[in-house]
Order: sequence, then structure tokens, then C-alpha cells
Amino acid sequence: MAEHTAPGAVGALAPFGASAVDDQALEEVVRFTSELIRIDTTNRGGGEGNERPAAEYVAEKLAEAGIEPCLLESAPGRANVVARVPGTDPSAPALLVHGHLDVVPAEAADWSVHPFSGEVRDGVVWGRGAIDMKNMDAMVLATVRAWARTGHRPARDIVLAFTADEEDSADYGSGFLANKHAELFEGCTEGISESGAYTFHAGDGLRLYPVAAGERGTAWLRLTARGKAGHGSKVNHANAVSRLAAAVSRIGEHRWPLRLTPTVRAALIELAALHGVPADLSSDESVDALLDRLGASASLVRPTVRNSSNPTMLQAGYKVNVIPGSATAHVDGRVVPGGEEEFVTTMDALTGPDVEWEYHHKEVALQAPVDSPTYAVMRESLEHFDPDAHVVPFCMSGGTDAKQFSRLGITGYGFSPLKLPPDFDYQALFHGVDERVPVDALHFGVRVLDRFLRRTGAPAEKETR
Repeated sequence: MAEHTAPGAVGALAPFGASAVDDQALEEVVRFTSELIRIDTTNRGGGEGNERPAAEYVAEKLAEAGIEPCLLESAPGRANVVARVPGTDPSAPALLVHGHLDVVPAEAADWSVHPFSGEVRDGVVWGRGAIDMKNMDAMVLATVRAWARTGHRPARDIVLAFTADEEDSADYGSGFLANKHAELFEGCTEGISESGAYTFHAGDGLRLYPVAAGERGTAWLRLTARGKAGHGSKVNHANAVSRLAAAVSRIGEHRWPLRLTPTVRAALIELAALHGVPADLSSDESVDALLDRLGASASLVRPTVRNSSNPTMLQAGYKVNVIPGSATAHVDGRVVPGGEEEFVTTMDALTGPDVEWEYHHKEVALQAPVDSPTYAVMRESLEHFDPDAHVVPFCMSGGTDAKQFSRLGITGYGFSPLKLPPDFDYQALFHGVDERVPVDALHFGVRVLDRFLRRTGAPAEKETR
């Protein structure tokens, strides 16, 4: 594979407003999703993964379209693909479009179909990665290949990145690319990826499309309590297990105060208007009351109005009648943008003098403006293909590769468009059993993605055409 990106496909420019999505693109997005699912790219963590076969598949599809891919291995089998599609305006800032190739493990015995079958049945593509996120990888491939066939060009350069290791530390994927190959992302100021622009049915026919404009920061902690080892039959007031248990209990029961970021504030105001209720954001109590009145829509916002800390693992001792000298626990902490200082101070207080804590893994919180031209084009592209859509911003409770790419000054949005039926529980299928995506949703997604990618960065007078 090439070490540098190439100019991409060459052809006569098509009219600005025309769509490049043809029947072949609609067929390819389904087929590519299925074929990518069949490539088992399970990431078991701790460095155990093999994305190279999927990376080679992606590279081949790009090369067929005249887009020269750069395949980069961070370790044996841990492969990433980067390519650049040049736009018509070299002076415009570039846009990064990234998707990960790895998936979480799946136990075949729990599934209705084999998780790596990629079966297409009754208008649905089944398998691990159908939602998270080989569907988006397939949309990107189908879109740029359609451009190559028809001569369409985006207004701004589009940098494509297909990454390894997003489902673990990202050290072999986006972290490796940001740290070692920053030159491939030269000019990129914004990016899009997973976990946004899907249909959220809020009841009474209200159809929302939440676009992610922020992520809480990751704060995975290791707690260590030390004490006096001894016989289990003796009184021991320096018992490490007791000290750790007390700290874990305090952390688990702590009620974090409200911290509304600009993204969450905007989400609450828009959702309140759509539901016809007052948007009183003046206190913790008023916001909690508002969330109670938002019904199903509250789930888009409730996890991100404050920091959180959930104890998840405990490790201590080796025999019932031996008091160990130390005990450890792990806590999954998440931090809203601007909430890190509060998080540190609070954890110091909750752990107390007998328990030490440290970061096991830490990543920054992110925010993206919801009044940007790029967000406006996302909204327009969704509404163009679903006139009844209500596009709202939200902050993700977890994180994506956007955290690593933010080191390069790239502002990230979650924009992976899907139009889903009312009975389709999108969130439950992330890392869940029987992960699947409707064929119609993929067709909608590739149409919206094509429109967005061609229109973003275009002159304002053309954006309204």
C-alpha cells in the first residue's frame, strides 16, 4: 500500500446539487456491511485483536475507486487505513470522516444468527458490527465509490480513516495515528463518526435525530486500600477490605451536582420546546423535574447533566481466614466538559485518608459548537430526506475515537445517519445480542451522508440551493 494519499478519482465535475447515490451505491452499502461483518475483528482488549483483514478489504475497495489508501500497522495485525479525497476548494479546511474496524466479542450461542454471518434476511443485515460500526464504514465506502463513478467532488478535502482498537484503548488505532502520523490529517479542523443522527422515537409520532456535539471524558480509576494483614479471627481496625468497601460505598452512593454544558443546555431547551414544556434550568431540582417531563427523550440527556462514578470491580484476599494487607477496586468515572477539577476534588474526599486512587485510563471530555455551519448542514441533510425530522444536539455519555483526533485540533461530531422504525432499539444493540441494521436504514444513511459530505464547506449561497 502507498505511504502517501493520492489525488483520488478523476472525472468531470457533476452539478453541485445533484446526488451521486445510484442503485449500485445502494447495493454496495448493504453488501459491504455484510462482508465487513463476516471478517471477525473481535477486540478482546489488552492488545489482542486483528483488524488487518478488514483494513485490507477497505483498502481494496478504495483502490478500485482510484483513491489510494495508506495502510498503517501499529503492531502485527493491528492495521489502520487512511486516504484523502480532494475537494474543489483547496483553501477550505478538510473534514475527517472516521470509523473503527474492530468490534466487541460476541457469544454465538446467545444469538439468533451467527454473529459473524453477515446474514441479510427480511430486509435486515445481522451480525456484530451492524450498528457499531461497520455500517458506517460501508456507507463511507459506498459514497466515495459513487463519487468516483459519477465525477462528484466535495467542496472540501475529505480525509478517510478506518481505525483499529477503538473498542479498547485506541492505542493501536486513532491514538497511534494521531501520535505517529499527524501529517495525514493536515488541514482537518472537524470530523464526523459514530453515535449520532439516528432516529429516536420520542412518542406521539415525534421523530428526533440526535447529533452528538460532545462527549464526557473517561476517568477509569484504580483504588488501593492498604492495611494490616493478619488472622481473620483477630480484631483488626486497619482492615484493608473494610477501608476499601467503605470508600466504594461512598462513591457508589454519591449524588453528583448538576453541571450543564453548552451542548446539554441547548439539547434541553430544544427538547423542552418540542415537548411543549417550560425549559427551567435554574436549579438541580428544576432540571430533574424537566427531565421527568420529557419522557423517553430524557434518556438522551440524563446521563450527561453531571459527572458520574460507578464502582465496577473488587479484588481482595486469597483465603477466608486471612485479612489481606491490601485491596483494590476499579471505578468507571465519566466527566462532563469542564468538570475535571470537581471530579478530582470529590474523589479525594470520597476515598478518604486510607484509600489511594489513580487513573487507570483517562481521556478528555469534548465539546463541539451547535451553531456551526457544519452542524447546520448536518441538520439540513437529515431534514431533506426526512421532512418530519427534528434534529437535536446531545452529548455522548461515553467516548469515541474523536478523543484521540482532538489532539490534532479536530472538533468531532457524532453523525452516522440511520432512519429506524419505531420498534428498533438502537441503543440496546450497541454491544448487545442480535445486533442488526435494516437495509432501508443503510439506504437512508448513504443518501444523507452523500448530501452532507458534498455540501459541507460549500459557499453559503450554494448551501441553500
